[in-house]
Amino acid sequence: MDTKRALTKKELQILDLSGNYFDGWNENKGLANLRNLKALNLSWNGISSGATRLELAPFRNLKVLGMRNNLLNGSVESKGICQLKNLTELDLRENNLEGQLPWRLSDLTGLKVFDISSNQLSGNLPSVIANLTSLEYLVLSDNNFQGEFPLSLLTNHSNLEVLRLLKVSNNLRFKTENWIPTFQLKVLQLPNCSLKVIPSFLLHQYNLKFLDLSSNKLVGNFPTWLMQNNTNLEVLRLSNNSFSGILQLPKVKHDFLRHLDISNNNLIGTLPQNMGTVLQKLMLIDISKNNFEGNIPYSIGEMKELFLLDLSRNKFSGDLSATSVNGCASLEYLDVSENNFYGHIFPTYMNLTQLRGLYLKNNHFTGKIKAGLLNSHGLVVLDISNNLLSGHIPCWIGNFSYLDVLLMSKNHLEGNIPVQINNFRQLEILYLSENRLFGSIASFLNLSSIMHLYLQKNALSGQIPSTLLRSTELLTLDLRDNKFFGRIPHQINKHSELRVLLLRGNYLQGEIPIALCQLQKLRILDLSHNKLNGSIPSCFANVLFWREGNGDLYGSGLDIYFQFGGLRSIGTYYNSTLDLWLSRDDYATLHQRAQVQFVTKNRYEFYNGSSLNYMSGMDLSYNELTGEIPSEIGELPKVRALNLSHTSLSGSIPGSFSNLKMMESLDLSDNELSGQIPMQLTELNALSDFNVSYNNLFGPIPDKGQFATFDDSSYRGNSDLCGPLLNKSCGNTLPPTVLPPNHAEQDESAIDMDALYWSFIGSYVTILLGLLVTLWINSYWRRQWFYLIDGCIDSCFYQLFKYVFHQ
Repeated sequence: MDTKRALTKKELQILDLSGNYFDGWNENKGLANLRNLKALNLSWNGISSGATRLELAPFRNLKVLGMRNNLLNGSVESKGICQLKNLTELDLRENNLEGQLPWRLSDLTGLKVFDISSNQLSGNLPSVIANLTSLEYLVLSDNNFQGEFPLSLLTNHSNLEVLRLLKVSNNLRFKTENWIPTFQLKVLQLPNCSLKVIPSFLLHQYNLKFLDLSSNKLVGNFPTWLMQNNTNLEVLRLSNNSFSGILQLPKVKHDFLRHLDISNNNLIGTLPQNMGTVLQKLMLIDISKNNFEGNIPYSIGEMKELFLLDLSRNKFSGDLSATSVNGCASLEYLDVSENNFYGHIFPTYMNLTQLRGLYLKNNHFTGKIKAGLLNSHGLVVLDISNNLLSGHIPCWIGNFSYLDVLLMSKNHLEGNIPVQINNFRQLEILYLSENRLFGSIASFLNLSSIMHLYLQKNALSGQIPSTLLRSTELLTLDLRDNKFFGRIPHQINKHSELRVLLLRGNYLQGEIPIALCQLQKLRILDLSHNKLNGSIPSCFANVLFWREGNGDLYGSGLDIYFQFGGLRSIGTYYNSTLDLWLSRDDYATLHQRAQVQFVTKNRYEFYNGSSLNYMSGMDLSYNELTGEIPSEIGELPKVRALNLSHTSLSGSIPGSFSNLKMMESLDLSDNELSGQIPMQLTELNALSDFNVSYNNLFGPIPDKGQFATFDDSSYRGNSDLCGPLLNKSCGNTLPPTVLPPNHAEQDESAIDMDALYWSFIGSYVTILLGLLVTLWINSYWRRQWFYLIDGCIDSCFYQLFKYVFHQ
């Protein structure tokens, strides 16, 4: 068929050009002839207001217009939209439209669907909204509206079914005065709107299917009446508020509720014993971050469709294996972390075959890891850290072929790491830290998929396998506080993705391998508290991340997490004739973030999420390093923490350190550094912790910028430093005599005793050798020497005999 001819046919009524990413969409004159066009979809293109002739006015019969996700800017009125008086559906979301909503929108009296979310609109919400009384679907989210928005503005919107106001400006205030609406909503979303009370008009709503009042300032008892009034309610979100008291449920069975989120409130007491009976159809329950206590009700086992159960961060107690959770046949995600549960973990009769994520951390579980976990063969995430578990890591743990995350830290597990751990072909995060594990880590040689390996604070020994540093997948390697010895492997893959290398507190020896400089994406390096010697490699200046700081620490989406997918479908919430669906949210709030512990500003700090992306540093302290500090280190402006203390570094502080503009913590204490403190360091405006104590520095200390905030503890042990802070004038300061390595101050006029002793010994040996040579050559003197010795012996014998007999 000829395309141009098809476009000029007068009978064409629906045209969908979405997803082509082109501009100049109406340059083809043929489009202007489509006078009978009723539906036009131009979404997901590159259409911008300035680069194309956006002429919509000719399409006067248009009823449906989709312009979602383009580059439109300027005002709404300039697009000619207000002239399309037959419009019933208008979708302008995800553009760059500015200014206020024009008054002429009131002319679109037949408008039923209006979505202008995710733009840059501002000003007060005018009464134009009040005039659009045919509206059924209204979304004004994510704009910069301000002033008051009285919800009573919608009094005459008798057809309204969906009202969504997400991500509103802090300058927009909602008035919730008493009024009786003429509409019956099916969807209401007012999260993060600073509401202090539940809008009173909800007392008159009976058809709600989706209600979201999360992240407000709501107080009082749990509003049970919302479920009683709305028996068709499918999703109820009241999280991040300040509801208090106990959780009360309707007296009658609620057959439609699928999603209940009341997390992060102040609710107390026990869960209703009939919870599983009343809310039998629930698929997702999130009641985390409250103050609930007691046991899990046995009726929970009646929830055969339950998909996710989050009870974390409460005060629940009891034996988890004795509850009826085992009856939840569809359960995929169970989080009871940070409670007071006790007993064994998953005895044999536990049979949750669909379980994919199990979170039991920070409880009081004891004993060995039971084989009941084997029934959950599809397990993806297992977190049983920080409990009181004992015994060996079971060999059958390797049977979980789908496992992505395994966390067993902070228990009393012991023994070697089972070789069956090599069966984890998809494992990405492994925490076995802070147990009593010993032996080597050869078990990890075949874990090609692992991205984050945490084995710190055990008793592991042997040499570090070079295979770990040859991996192209490993992002975090934490082997701190073990008993590893030998050299740091120099067989490093130049294509390595390693971001964090933590080897602190072992018995590593030898020089820092130059091969570490090949780790171009290295962000945090901790080699402190070892026995490393030699000089600091100057090639560290080649590490790209420290030099340029490009990209997130762990690539796109800084937080390393696993999103589990949530509610599969919650249906449509408004008249199906609109042919629009509420976009499904992923309700999987459970995730595991990579975490790093690093010393900065003299204290251990935990970094994860955005703070981990923010941090970069190098710690080489408490080693046996010698030589000068490479001036090239000053070419790493993205480093925020540098610790070279308690080594044997000499020479001066490089003036190039003035280039470390993002430096927050610099520790050069307890070395043999000499010279003056470079005055250029006053340019380090981010510096908040500075220490050069116990060196051989002299001259004035800097007193400008951040240096004016440091006290004398930053400089102690340098007797020739001066300045007002040290109460010592710099008027006649001269370079000091270099002190011995032990920093002991000595008098310049004192006798060098070591030199005196060696001189005496040398003279004595010379005289003795001269005497022996003379006696060897001249026989006469040799005889005379023997006569002398013989006479001395006789004389000594006579004196001894005389002394004895006279006594």
